[in-house]
Amino acid sequence: MERTSGHSTSRLMRSRGGSDSGKVSFIELFFDLVFVFAVTQLSHTLLEHFSLEGTIHLALLTMAVWWAWIFTSWAINWLNPDTKPVRSMLIALMLAGLVVSSSIPEAFGHGGLYFGVAYTAFQVGRTAFTVWALRDGPAELRINFVRILAWLSLSGVFWISGGLAHDSWRLALWAAALVIEYISPSLGFWLPRVGRTPTRVWDVEGSHMSERCGLFVIIALGESILVTGATFAKLEWSPGVLAGFAVSFAGTVAMWRIYFEITSKVGHHYIAHSSDPGRVARSAYTYTHLLLVAGIILSAVADEWLLAHPTGGLDAKMAAVILGGPALYLLGNLLFMRIVAQVFPKPYLFGLLALAALAPFASMMPIVALSALTAAALAIVSVWGGAFSERLCRHVPSGAPHGQA
Repeated sequence: MERTSGHSTSRLMRSRGGSDSGKVSFIELFFDLVFVFAVTQLSHTLLEHFSLEGTIHLALLTMAVWWAWIFTSWAINWLNPDTKPVRSMLIALMLAGLVVSSSIPEAFGHGGLYFGVAYTAFQVGRTAFTVWALRDGPAELRINFVRILAWLSLSGVFWISGGLAHDSWRLALWAAALVIEYISPSLGFWLPRVGRTPTRVWDVEGSHMSERCGLFVIIALGESILVTGATFAKLEWSPGVLAGFAVSFAGTVAMWRIYFEITSKVGHHYIAHSSDPGRVARSAYTYTHLLLVAGIILSAVADEWLLAHPTGGLDAKMAAVILGGPALYLLGNLLFMRIVAQVFPKPYLFGLLALAALAPFASMMPIVALSALTAAALAIVSVWGGAFSERLCRHVPSGAPHGQA
């Protein structure tokens, strides 16, 4: 699209089809720093409130954090981050995001209203800006963001009401807000009389979407590295601690390899050759990556336990986290591959079955033994999956439609 002077709509929109049109800008990386803090807050909050109630709260807050980030990535897929208005918008979102992240530990306590108001301001403010930025742009795309604004405004009522409420009412209201937000893309953001947005309108820049989601996985994996390093530095380096350190690092490396050597490569290849990239981006990147992020956060919590008590025994809750984190991660990768490539990858199925086979014996092992076997399963998946993905990408027919929801 030809660029014009001033802050016209053409200048505010990202160029399409160029060699660098999918490039992630420095302001986007700067924006991501807020979510580095948010992921840290999520994992530490679970450690401090490790109970069924705390886990439910963590799941809800993780869903909210991910939704704020992925919706922003969708918006920036069309907006040009190198323009001053878009940069200013991202910086304003960073401020709101810092309030959201800072209030996570007390979101179900005295910080609930701060979380609800800041989250609503983040979601509604960004979408309203996008509607303004597209005021003279493609009509269908602008109407799409008007629909999104209506849905997020509705959910915002529940977020703020929940912040004012207490105990179970807050949980119920915030759960309702998330239901509204999470079903809206699958409904095409349908509105009475206005209808729904067809996925062809979501003509995303596939390489940008793929890289952005990969960067968030790096953010989450970075939390595992930070937890491992910070906890290890505080401990006396006994044989058990050294073993736990090695196992924790090996598990993180295996998770990195599973995504970036397998899932990410396949996803980038298929979305680039898809006749409906908006459907792929909605179903594969928007939804399934939540499972990846949740799995990594749980694994970071397990790593901290491993280093603190490497030879200690296991109770059911600790075993569930040690096995559940990698299981969620593998399930997210499996569903992603199923959506984009229409296959059930055998390496991921093997990993899930191996983790399930460990479950009945988990309470009989010290933490370091169960963690080592879990890391070994992930390592096997990463090696086997690498060869699997190479074969899969070689046989993708160019221009074929993929990514059916």
